[in-house]
Amino acid sequence: MPASPSTARAINDRLALRLLQQEGPLTAGQLKQLTGLSRPTVADLVERLAASGLIEVVGESGEQRRGPNAKVYGIVADRAHLAALDVRTEGVSVVVSDLLGRVLAEASVPIGDGTGTGPAVEQAVTLVERAVKEAGALAAPPRGPVREWGRLHTVGIGVPGLIDPADGELRDSSGLPEWHRRLVAALQERLPDARLSVENETNLAALAEMRDGATRDRDTFVLLWLGMGIGAAVVLDGRLRRGASGGTGELGFLPVPGTAGLPSATGCEGGFHSLAGAAAIATLAAEHGVTASGAADEPHAARLVRAAVGRVAAAAEGVLDAAGRVIDGGAEGPAAEVEAAHRFLDALADRVVLGAAAVVSVLDPGCVVLAGEVGRAGGDELAARVHMRLTRMSPLPTEVRASSLGGGAVLRGALLTARARAQEELFAPGDR
Repeated sequence: MPASPSTARAINDRLALRLLQQEGPLTAGQLKQLTGLSRPTVADLVERLAASGLIEVVGESGEQRRGPNAKVYGIVADRAHLAALDVRTEGVSVVVSDLLGRVLAEASVPIGDGTGTGPAVEQAVTLVERAVKEAGALAAPPRGPVREWGRLHTVGIGVPGLIDPADGELRDSSGLPEWHRRLVAALQERLPDARLSVENETNLAALAEMRDGATRDRDTFVLLWLGMGIGAAVVLDGRLRRGASGGTGELGFLPVPGTAGLPSATGCEGGFHSLAGAAAIATLAAEHGVTASGAADEPHAARLVRAAVGRVAAAAEGVLDAAGRVIDGGAEGPAAEVEAAHRFLDALADRVVLGAAAVVSVLDPGCVVLAGEVGRAGGDELAARVHMRLTRMSPLPTEVRASSLGGGAVLRGALLTARARAQEELFAPGDR
């Protein structure tokens, strides 16, 4: 059955808007070429989108003569504002952007372990409100017929823990501070006009890596999160898979050899978490005599891994002082520390590969990305060691890559999901 005229217009409008988002400003002629639509159809949709305040003339093409065909159209970026939050046990970070992802404001606040639930929530909400206010001051003044121009439309929130697929809410977990659960409700109360979208931090990091990072060339992969806790995100055929209860990727509970017991339904001690979680990594480093100093805002386990990678890299590059001591970004150590760093990274790779091999044997993703604070600190060095072991352990060809987005992957993923949700509504025919 052919689409009705209104449905066809909606499809064409969304196609044009997606192209303008992906390619940047375009002329009507370029839209015609990229969409395959007729010239009259493109002319109609351009007029319709401009009248609705979604696109505007942003310049003229130097390749065209002056006139209608020379006009270059772009999405009105300040049609709506978006916010992204990265909620951790130790603090919150926020970014506010326009509809095209241009950052208008960003901020973060640490929240100490001893902070009560009420004060912690208030600190986080105040941070968001301040960033939104700053972004509003930077945004262009309202234009056109749209009543809520420049308002905060959608907030994407990345959190550790499970998200209930039925209602999109953070499930109760004894491992998370209570203020995490209270924060979403408080934000909705203080920002009543904004849509809130809550997602697991590991899933958001995977979406960001697929769009802008290490897996831009792949639509099937597993992201292995190595940080304070352990988790994984599964992307198959370009789609994030959450599972029946939202628990896909709970690798911390995976039974593995080398632990003192087995995990239970109420705790992951005895599972993969006991081998590759932050506390286990710190203990492993101590056993091998690896120490580290560095920025206090980086978790201790990540600093240890980064120090070991730095010593190995410095030794490989021959960066030695007159006494034959290895220099690695300001930290020094004798050659024996290089050997200790090698042994520590090998032992860590021996542990990480157990989780990687498990997901590879079940899903055959072809690619595993090491992310989280520890995965980023290990970088290509740790990824190469895990890849070597995985090749020996599994018959399935699998690349192992390091995250390429650094500490901003969760915020980037949250911003992408916020933008997708906002555009689904703003680009819909019912809104115009």
